[in-house]
Amino acid sequence: MARAEARPAVAAGSVVVPLALAQFIASYAGSNMNVAISTIADDIGTTVIGMQTTITLFTLTMASLMIPGSKLSDIWGRKVCFMAGLAVYGSGALIAAFSQGLGLMIFGYSLLEGIGSALMIPPIYILITVLYPSTRDRAKYFGIVSGAAGLGAAAGPLIGGLVTSAISWRASFILQVLVVALIIVLARRLVDPPRAAAPRFDLVGAVLSAAGMFFVVLGILQSSTYGWTTARADFSIAGTVVIPKGGISPVWLFVAIGAVILGWFFLHIRAMERAGKDPLLATRLFHNRTSNLGLVTQNIQWLTMQGTFFVVSVFLQQIRGYNAIQTGLMLTPSTIGVLAASAAAGRLARKRSQELLIRVGFGTTAVGVALLMALVREQSGIWTFVPGLLLIGLGVGVMLTSSVNVVQSAWPEKDQGDISGLSRSMSNLGSSLGTALAGSVLVGASVPGGKPFALALATMGVMVLLGLLAAAFIPTQQPPAPTVAEPQAEPSAS
Repeated sequence: MARAEARPAVAAGSVVVPLALAQFIASYAGSNMNVAISTIADDIGTTVIGMQTTITLFTLTMASLMIPGSKLSDIWGRKVCFMAGLAVYGSGALIAAFSQGLGLMIFGYSLLEGIGSALMIPPIYILITVLYPSTRDRAKYFGIVSGAAGLGAAAGPLIGGLVTSAISWRASFILQVLVVALIIVLARRLVDPPRAAAPRFDLVGAVLSAAGMFFVVLGILQSSTYGWTTARADFSIAGTVVIPKGGISPVWLFVAIGAVILGWFFLHIRAMERAGKDPLLATRLFHNRTSNLGLVTQNIQWLTMQGTFFVVSVFLQQIRGYNAIQTGLMLTPSTIGVLAASAAAGRLARKRSQELLIRVGFGTTAVGVALLMALVREQSGIWTFVPGLLLIGLGVGVMLTSSVNVVQSAWPEKDQGDISGLSRSMSNLGSSLGTALAGSVLVGASVPGGKPFALALATMGVMVLLGLLAAAFIPTQQPPAPTVAEPQAEPSAS
């Protein structure tokens, strides 16, 4: 591997702008559809359930293929994989924009946009890691990318609502196509450092990892319908009741199937390593304490952000009677917090370690959740939302940047493809779990005399505290010196 510090300086704008835009558009695609479900369903002749299935399939496709997609960045090259992902994603958005039925909508949005996201997202984090060896530089540029991710997720409903109301839902997909075209033009100047010899693609491992993640995420998404413990309704397959109402929730059936397949996947990659072959994912990635704890904090950060936004959004729409645009505007303080924290990431990294920043981020988020619970009531003023949402945004913004930096920086360049895919999979799993967990608590607590929103927020608060506990065990390192030595060939397990 070439010494990182020997590489020529790379203009930040030519790298970070297209990468940040790509991360924004992928996050936007996952959150903007919810505000137009009914409108799209009426236009293309389907049902709300059909559109919810389409959104679920997008999440499943992206989460399932993130690890195989990241491996292709080692085989095809980071820039090639990034550009291919953009092309597939843009094609999917164009098909979705002109779809006249559910079939084309699923093909364009769920499949092609999901596949495109799985191809283009891992190279975003790999390129920043390999082009900028200094942890402080990485913090700065990861901050921009993380800010774009947070902005896309938080502002997606507002932007989608505005575009749908002012023009049409089809214009929202055309907007994605235009942004993707702009990114492709900007990305022509991206530099992809030389890589080692390309490994062979582990097809069996790719199938097993994708199938395992598919069933785990599918199970989690079923929780809002059937609950986590006992089934709230009959669970049927092909018209046959498999689990009657009151039986064990089918969530665990799907999760168990996914766990078995992922166990098979782990045995497969270990066997390939022993045979001297290239597995889809190296088992050594699970032997590094810093990286493992960083992955846990990444998962909980996205769980907390998506879960809290979901609870607040449902509260505003069901209790306050707000529409999609008003709801998006009310979430603005959290968006401002994410952007402010992400913009300050580089300066914070010069003064404090990334591990300490993760802990501070979780602490700030915990205070924000507590303020929401203490101040917000059914008839309370708009200002009661602001302190809590702002602190949650600030806390999440600090954590998103620092956790990515901790995980990516824990590994040398030869492992960046593998760790990037694993990192993005954990983040996607957290996003799915956050919405599902919050939604199931809201449904389960919606009984006479119950307090579903308070209970759902309290659940998010507990998850934040678990994240803080995990962050407390991440080994603390001093902020790096201006010149960073070449990463070790093999990170030590600690």
